[in-house]
Amino acid sequence: MSKRGTTQPGYKNRNGQVVQGRTDTAGSDHNQLVYVLRCEACSHMYGANGSDIWLRRCPSCDGGAPGLAWAE
Repeated sequence: MSKRGTTQPGYKNRNGQVVQGRTDTAGSDHNQLVYVLRCEACSHMYGANGSDIWLRRCPSCDGGAPGLAWAE
């Protein structure tokens, strides 16, 4: 697990999900923005609330909740 703050690019949670960056898209939780995560195991990229990064699991290969959409 990374020592960086959970919303910093490069942060990796215990489930191998790595923060790629922040978007300007509103998240689904109060006062949250969508962050783009990439799974180390399968390279799937998906959006998540900043407050959820520390616990996320990949929705593609690890049974995690569906990711959030974001505007590019």
